[in-house]
Amino acid sequence: MALVNRLYAFLATFGHDEEGQGLAEYALILALIAILAIIALLFLGGQVKTILSNVGNSI
Repeated sequence: MALVNRLYAFLATFGHDEEGQGLAEYALILALIAILAIIALLFLGGQVKTILSNVGNSI
């Protein structure tokens, strides 16, 4: 009977493990930030290139 109780306690720990959920949420947030950064660079890339060229030429 003690073995059954230990097995039940071991299997019950799988239902309460939320560590992977937090990691998945952080990965989704990171992916969203990366997508937003790529979109911003696509729209503002020309302006950033011009500004950096001006700074480089000034030096």
